[in-house]
Amino acid sequence: MRARAAAVLTAAFALAWIAPLVGLLAAGESLAPFLGFPPRTEPVTHAPFSPAAFALLALPALGAVALFLISLRPAQAPPAPRSSFPRWGWIGLALMAAGWVAAWNDVLPVEWRRQAFTPLWVGYALLMCALAYRRGGRSLLTHRTGWFVALFPVSAAFWWLFEHLNQFADNWSYEGIEAPGSWEYFLQGTLPFSTVLPAVAATLFWLREYPRLEALRLPPMRGGPALGWLALLAGALVLAALGPWPEAFFWSLWVGPLLLLGGLQKLILGQTLFAPLATGDARSLLQPALAALVCGFFWELWNFGALAKWHYSIPFAQRFHLFEMPLLGYAGYLPFGIVCALVMDTLARLLERRGLYG
Repeated sequence: MRARAAAVLTAAFALAWIAPLVGLLAAGESLAPFLGFPPRTEPVTHAPFSPAAFALLALPALGAVALFLISLRPAQAPPAPRSSFPRWGWIGLALMAAGWVAAWNDVLPVEWRRQAFTPLWVGYALLMCALAYRRGGRSLLTHRTGWFVALFPVSAAFWWLFEHLNQFADNWSYEGIEAPGSWEYFLQGTLPFSTVLPAVAATLFWLREYPRLEALRLPPMRGGPALGWLALLAGALVLAALGPWPEAFFWSLWVGPLLLLGGLQKLILGQTLFAPLATGDARSLLQPALAALVCGFFWELWNFGALAKWHYSIPFAQRFHLFEMPLLGYAGYLPFGIVCALVMDTLARLLERRGLYG
């Protein structure tokens, strides 16, 4: 199990990294601008807003909302007994508050403001763990400690993959970062990137303490090995298309890794995060998407007034902003949350010999 789980993560990372380069090579374009590390993205102006394209791109998001509403059922379990709020939860709250103040405060030294993202999101993850502990007496920090801690280094590598893919899509760029050398830029990026998966994981397990969200049901959905091959091929193709045709395939940055990881889990592990869908249990599909959307709201909120921050440029949809993010851009958090869950599930099989929901 452990060797196969490691193979899934390694193969998914390698395929996602290489696929856009293969697409460029097939189109006869130069690879040189995309081979450096760490990847840096400059601001790019994309195709202007298009009402027709906006409506078309909104359909999957509306479908996801409908799917979630259809899946809601009455709670099948009584509310969990409450525990006392743990002392380390107050540490998380203090870190989060201090990070927010540092990020938005023009009076503080510039270097403090640039480094605010990491303590803010470490604090957020601790606070979510504390809220889960208060509701149900369990949390990732206290009951799955090794796996939770391992998410930090895995998260850093995970988000560097998305920085690589963003070189092709150019959907976001950074400002307020003072890092002239590659090593300085790598260090400044790696620390905050390490908080992404822990934040989503802590939010997911907090949401799981609400009985209504533990009763999500859909009609049974089954798929054999052929579905694994189909997902793997589709993921590779849409990421390959991202290289030469970023305006049309910018969305594959989020969907491609999901398909690759899901397909590889099915083919190499013989089981996937989505196995419960065969019995109608929709938690593994919908809960991570919701968790990432919750995190996404706070990522964009805290980014809005920060010194070191990111800006978006999304083809056809650059309108109706909530903070820096165009409204339709929040739809990207839905597949992103599922990608996060697939990584977390595979890592759990590697370290604990059980899945994310085990």
